[in-house]
Amino acid sequence: MSKKEQKKLKKEEHKRKVEERKQEAGTVRKIVLAVVVIIILVLAAAGFGAYRYIAGALEPMDEESDETVEVEIPIGSSTGGIADRLEENNLISNAAIFRYYVRLQGESDFQAGNYELSPSMSADEIIMELQEGTLYEDYAASFVVPEGFWAEQIYNRIAEETDIAEEEIQETARDEEFLESLIEEYSIVTEEILTDEIREPLEGYLFPARYDLTEEELSAEEVLKKMVTRMERELENAAEASSVDSFHEFLTKASIIEGEARNDDERPAIAGVIENRLRVPMRLQMDPTVQYAHGEQFSRTLITHTEIESPYNTYHVDGLPAGPINNPGYASLEAASDPDGHNYLYFFHSPDGEVYFNETLDEHNAVVGEYRE
Repeated sequence: MSKKEQKKLKKEEHKRKVEERKQEAGTVRKIVLAVVVIIILVLAAAGFGAYRYIAGALEPMDEESDETVEVEIPIGSSTGGIADRLEENNLISNAAIFRYYVRLQGESDFQAGNYELSPSMSADEIIMELQEGTLYEDYAASFVVPEGFWAEQIYNRIAEETDIAEEEIQETARDEEFLESLIEEYSIVTEEILTDEIREPLEGYLFPARYDLTEEELSAEEVLKKMVTRMERELENAAEASSVDSFHEFLTKASIIEGEARNDDERPAIAGVIENRLRVPMRLQMDPTVQYAHGEQFSRTLITHTEIESPYNTYHVDGLPAGPINNPGYASLEAASDPDGHNYLYFFHSPDGEVYFNETLDEHNAVVGEYRE
């Protein structure tokens, strides 16, 4: 083959390869374009699906439903807490979406109380209902029990806000037949409330909250049962009931946390101190138990106060006191259920509101000394 022919063949071969590359490039561009189109379609579909899911979560659960559901919104409930209650009662499908929707819409001013809501209501209708405070009926009486109230204070508060005499409430709360009926009806109430050491059998079992009463509920028994029912429900929400060895001891711990804590942030840490002292073991030496032993609330616990012989005085007895020393709120129930893991055995509340946790007595005394010099 001549050089001229060889050159011609090479030229044709080069031309063929160029054409092949062009075709390959065209194919690649088509594939890339197809992939891009598919991605766009997938994203669009996902976006539309997400939109439909979110929109659906704000629509009525059952537009045709004629069912009504009684929902209680306690005083001080957060938006998240309200959303959880609505989801638990099958009034909304997703608490998180409801919570974010409320935040994005800038909604607030939800009113505490008992409401009659329906699965046929949209999220916007539920929000409007909770803001307007449209209660499901007019109540014969209402009262509010703050967290940490003693049983005697609760009985006095009920008497002040209802037509039930305080003496009748006290007698009912201490009536053995009534207490036996509570033991049979409620899993959290046990024979421990009937022991001779217990000062007030229902101390610790009356949940602090707002209570709205109908005419039918205006008896000492009905009011007390309503509060025990609420405590059982809140305790089940705060803790795994199966993990609680003794509800009486659990409520006793929660009540000490309630008595000691000044804010919610420090409750789990205080709960950890209680657990650590019980584990060592060493006496709890918690001042609120001393006050309860005296039956008097004083601003500062003195050494002479701690000398009282009482099954409630944790400077005097080993382990937990005979029973709860007040009626704890939800945050204290949560802390008792999930105490912080640490090595602290001491804590001190300074006059300026700070709380100091320490592992050793020397460290604790040094902090106390700084404020008492």
